Amino acid sequence: MPSKFQLPDPRTVDDDIIAVGGDLTPGTILQAYRRGMFPMHLPDGRLAWWSPRDRAILPLDQLKISRSLRQSVRRFTLSVDEDFEAVIDSCANPERPDGWINREIRDAYVNLHQLGWAHSIEVWESEGRLAGGLYGVVVGGLFAGESMFYEVSDASKVALVHLVVMLSDRPGCLLDVQWLTPHLERMGAVVIGREEYLKKLPAALAANSPFDPAG
Repeated sequence: MPSKFQLPDPRTVDDDIIAVGGDLTPGTILQAYRRGMFPMHLPDGRLAWWSPRDRAILPLDQLKISRSLRQSVRRFTLSVDEDFEAVIDSCANPERPDGWINREIRDAYVNLHQLGWAHSIEVWESEGRLAGGLYGVVVGGLFAGESMFYEVSDASKVALVHLVVMLSDRPGCLLDVQWLTPHLERMGAVVIGREEYLKKLPAALAANSPFDPAG
């Protein structure tokens, strides 16, 4: 169902926060991603729509895999969309520093997953314990990464490697990581800025999703 809200063009706002208010219905969230934005609450609880001026992506041909990470890739088992709720709940663990995934965000993305728009990659230890994972929103060939976690060293990195492999199989895909962190920078992520991101976005949205077997 289309959103009852119309989000502004990020190009018209000289700030990371483009708008405040609205709702977390699927139509509003998907409109946001298609326009280069994503939702996150402010400290006072208000819902804000963000499009960072220092937008970061991970170029699929620039992934950096260390020797130790190559060894870690071989020791885990991976799955896709096997336990989305376990992944987002682990990412939302209130004991994690700088946590931002509240119940409202959590439920909205579970709903998106059930509708086929949000996806997870799980990393398992041999005994079947969830060791790490990540999740994000997929629109066409855009994977908008939201969060990742690990319980075992390198598990979130292994999930990211698997994601890059999946995206690399389809021409035109774009891996959005929102903001650059030291962890992502070591993996090859770079800042391209909001203007360049918005230029790349239409082609990514028109590409085929690697999460769609028929795509």
